[in-house]
Amino acid sequence: MKETDREAVATAVQRVAGMLQRPDQLDKVEQYRRREARKKASVEARLKAAIQSQLDGVRTGLSQLHSALNDVTDIQRSLADVSRDWRQSINTVESLKDVKDAVVRHSQLAAAVENLKNIFSVPEIVRETQDLIEQGALLQAHRKLMDLECSRDGLMYEQYRMDSGNTRDMTLIHGYFGSTQGLSDELAKQLWMVLQRSLVTVRRDPTLLVSVVRIIEREEKIDRRILDRKKQTGFVPPGRPKNWKEKMFAILDRTVTTRIEGTQADTRESDKMWLVRHLEIIRKYVLDDLIVAKNLMVQCFPPHYEIFRNLLSMYHQALSTRMQELASEDLEANEIVSLLTWVLNTYTSAEMMGNAELAPEVDVSTLEPLLSPDVVSELLDTYMSTLTSNIIAWLRKALETDKKDWLKETEPEADQDGYYQTTLPAIVFQMFEQNLQVAAQISEDLKTKVLVLCLQQMNSFLSRYKDETQSYKEQHLRDRQHPHCYVQYVIAIINNCQTFKESIVSLKRKYLKSDAEAGVSLSQPSMDGILDAIAKEGCGSLLEEVFLDLEQHLSELMTRKWLLGSNAVDTICVTVEDYFNDFAKIKKPYKKGFGEDADGYCDTITAVAEVIKLTDPSLLYLEVSTLVSKYPDIRDDHIGALLAMRGDTSRDMKQTIIETLEQGPTQANPNYVPIFKEIVVPSLNVAKLLK
Repeated sequence: MKETDREAVATAVQRVAGMLQRPDQLDKVEQYRRREARKKASVEARLKAAIQSQLDGVRTGLSQLHSALNDVTDIQRSLADVSRDWRQSINTVESLKDVKDAVVRHSQLAAAVENLKNIFSVPEIVRETQDLIEQGALLQAHRKLMDLECSRDGLMYEQYRMDSGNTRDMTLIHGYFGSTQGLSDELAKQLWMVLQRSLVTVRRDPTLLVSVVRIIEREEKIDRRILDRKKQTGFVPPGRPKNWKEKMFAILDRTVTTRIEGTQADTRESDKMWLVRHLEIIRKYVLDDLIVAKNLMVQCFPPHYEIFRNLLSMYHQALSTRMQELASEDLEANEIVSLLTWVLNTYTSAEMMGNAELAPEVDVSTLEPLLSPDVVSELLDTYMSTLTSNIIAWLRKALETDKKDWLKETEPEADQDGYYQTTLPAIVFQMFEQNLQVAAQISEDLKTKVLVLCLQQMNSFLSRYKDETQSYKEQHLRDRQHPHCYVQYVIAIINNCQTFKESIVSLKRKYLKSDAEAGVSLSQPSMDGILDAIAKEGCGSLLEEVFLDLEQHLSELMTRKWLLGSNAVDTICVTVEDYFNDFAKIKKPYKKGFGEDADGYCDTITAVAEVIKLTDPSLLYLEVSTLVSKYPDIRDDHIGALLAMRGDTSRDMKQTIIETLEQGPTQANPNYVPIFKEIVVPSLNVAKLLK
């Protein structure tokens, strides 16, 4: 306490010192004193209030403790009284056991009296119930069945209460009401029959379906009541719970499965389009059934049954199971396409689940896939493998058919522009088109894969095509009389090369997206190279054919027979002209530098022939100068050889003509294509001719 006083005095001194630091503050001493007095009074008042509050709490606590003590004393006295009364009543309770047994017997007898009428009328009620079931009066039949079951269950419950271990009496009651279970089963069969035909019944007689649902609802309520009583007493009547609602959905599920499976009317042996028919029937049936369920059946069932959602789930599961079964079969390529198209596209389209009449209850975006991605991938692999084999076989068959055409005695067909062609390109690319159109129905990815496959097989096919054209040429050279239209079919083969090129470009442009074009276009140069090689070989074969026909006539030139008079040059010109009339039917660009210049070559041969045939030597200079002006690339050795071939010009005349022409101007046409530039005249022969 003294320590506290000292601390208080020290604090006060410190505060006073802080207030009186300057002389002018002495005038405010009285003011400071009053302020401190007010503060002191305020602190004392708060302290008194706090002490008073604590004292009041202590007083209240003491009062409550006193009351609690009195209550505990009263409870002790009451418990003593209860204990004394309980000891006195033990003997009384034991003496009332007979009364208790009498009450139980009275309860049983009361139940028996209450059900006495039903007990004696059980056979009659059974017959009436049976008749009602046969007449289709299901609601009335169920009402009587409920009365029978209620009487049976009441008696059995009372017996269970009295003596649960007495199985003899229980068996006796159960046997007396034995027909009840049979009636229940018979009524259930009728209900299930109605449910199995519910989609038809709801259109013709919806009242019957409503009656079935009402009966099921009654049974569900009885099941719930009995299960609640079981928790309290442990008693469950025979045949309970019936779970008819659960069985109802099981019946509907089996009905849906049977309906889906029963739509297959044909097999592959009886109809090649069996799967298409099967899937179309499924589509129609499922769509019609769901529309009926949405518009009619939902009105016959309580909302908590969610009948449309459950039926939709059943149909989806049944379809998924059926699609799995179909996918596991040994399907052909076209059947795989039909199945995948239906599963991936048709199922969610407006023709089926996306139909406007099913909206908004059916949201296709929430439907699970009918086939798992692994199954789809396996089917696609099988399809690609089968398609590869088919394309190879188709291409081989198409080539064999085209080879047979090459041996025909008639010329090949010509297109609208008069160019020879065979049906091979059209057949090949029509096949490609059909397969690509089918693949496009499934997915863009499959379409691209099929396009790549077609181009790959086309590449291999062109190699075989090249080998066959070479064999065709070799066969002809062994006997040039056969085939009769060899030249025309070689021209058709050349034209086919250009058609193949154009068709490949068109196919890629039509079926290939720009972002995938880079990867697929790698095969194009290879095919173009093979096609160009085939066309080049064909052009070479045609030229070889020309020279083989001209060989005899060319050998007559510069011989005695030719000097004495021969039609060799005329024959050469006519033959070349005849060939080049055929060569005019070669398509660009293979006609360029070959068939396109046929007329020019014929004109050149004619111009050279005019120099050789000239009979008046005085006009020789004029004729040669005309030839040089038309063909400025002609050289001196060419002129010398032509003059030597005539055999009637002297050496001096030849030299004069050559020198005169060399002095003249030679202004070439800028569009002129050199002809003589590549023609080499052996100097030895020229020297011999000029002698």
